[in-house]
This record gives sequence, structure tokens and C-alpha cells, in this order.
Amino acid sequence: MKKFSFLWIALLTFTISFAQKQLTLDEIWTGKFKTEGMDELQALKNTNQYTVLNYDRAKNNFSIDLYDFATLTKVATLINSSDFKELESIDGYTFDATEKKMLIATNSTPIFRHSFTAVYYMYDLNTKKLSKLTDKAVQEPTFSADGQKIAYAYENNLYVYDNQTNTHSQITTDGKKNSLINGITDWVYEEEFAFVKAYDWNKTGDKIAYIKFDETEVPEFSMDLYNQGLYPAQHVFKYPKAGEKKCTRFVAYI
Repeated sequence: MKKFSFLWIALLTFTISFAQKQLTLDEIWTGKFKTEGMDELQALKNTNQYTVLNYDRAKNNFSIDLYDFATLTKVATLINSSDFKELESIDGYTFDATEKKMLIATNSTPIFRHSFTAVYYMYDLNTKKLSKLTDKAVQEPTFSADGQKIAYAYENNLYVYDNQTNTHSQITTDGKKNSLINGITDWVYEEEFAFVKAYDWNKTGDKIAYIKFDETEVPEFSMDLYNQGLYPAQHVFKYPKAGEKKCTRFVAYI
């Protein structure tokens, strides 16, 4: 009983002394007491290692760091945003099959729960060269199996960028807002099945299979968005309620 009373008094004394610690506004607003989290982790397929997207709040920079599974220790930094003025942020990244090239997203703009557009950069881990994929904010860019091409979606159409010739090719042309979507899911598929990319390369990297969503007959839903400016902007999109006409889907190959 005496032992219990002693522990209780010690705990109470510690709590009171900690509660009386002076807090500064700088500590509050710079996130000193923010819970730790992890933005993104990817396990590598070719080595017993993994990468983590880290953010240094004090320096206001992002880094993609390499860790070892066996020791859980940091091995190297693959890229740091402070080394490239083009990278205002690192919002996400993907590797090619060799895990020697990366696609890095920055300046992301959300669309729905999972979908977003972003400006993407290609980064070569061997040469340390960073180059912009396109000036457009695009969706879901993906390396071909050999890493020589990158497919991406822009305004409901699919495009392919060729690393060898530095050229962009538009491979679908009928995409239209609130009508036809190529290679990207409609709102229902994204919301109910939690995926956005509706296309993929074949193993040889010379063909793409994709889903075409025809939402022409789906009724429209409107909502006001309070972003910037004095007045809200109205956003109109296809939203199939129960009993109404649904989106039709087709699988296509290019």
C-alpha cells in the first residue's frame, strides 16, 4: 500500500511539473507537439530495402530516403527537394521496373477523394538528372515495362511520352468532360472501389489496355465550391443516384 502511494505521489508531482512548463507560440505553430506520421512508404522489389517520403518541417524540404529492412536504418537519400528549385514539394513518387528511374509529383490539386492532377518530373537515380514530363498537370503517369515510355491521362484522354525521342503522342481523342473518360475511373468507381487509374501497359511496353467510361446519359449534380474570391464557383459533374441511368464501360486496347 505504501509502495502504491509513493508511485501515485511521484506521478502526480511529475504531471504538475510538466503541466507548468512554459509553451511558446513558436512551438505550437511549428508543429513541435504534432503526432508523428508517415506520408508514404514503398517496399522495393529488387532489394531488401524500402523508401519513405519524409518532410523536414524546420528546413521546409522534402526527401525520399532509402532504408534497410533488416536494420530499419537509413541507408541514403535518393533525392532532396532542396537540391532542385523546381520541386516546391514532393507529393508522391513511383519507380520504373528497374527502380533506377522515378516519377515525382509536385503542385498537386485534388479532384475527388483519391484523384488529383499534378506536375510530374522524371528523375534518373544514376545520372541525378531531373526533367519535367510536361508543363501540363496530368493524372496517373506510369512507366512502360522497359522504362522507355510513360503513359498519362490529361483531360479525359490518354497520352504517351517517349523517352528516346522526347515526344508526346495523344492516343485517344474522344475524351470530353462529363461525357467520355479514357483510362481514368468515373466518380462512382473511384468512390466505391478506391482506385483511379483504369489503364495499364502490357509486358512488352507496346500496347495499353484501358477502360472507357461513357457517362453521357448520367444526370448531372452541381455544388458550390468556396475556394478563393468573393463568390463561390459552381462545380457540375455526373452523379448517378439510385434508379437513374448509369455509366457504361468498355475495355479497349491500343
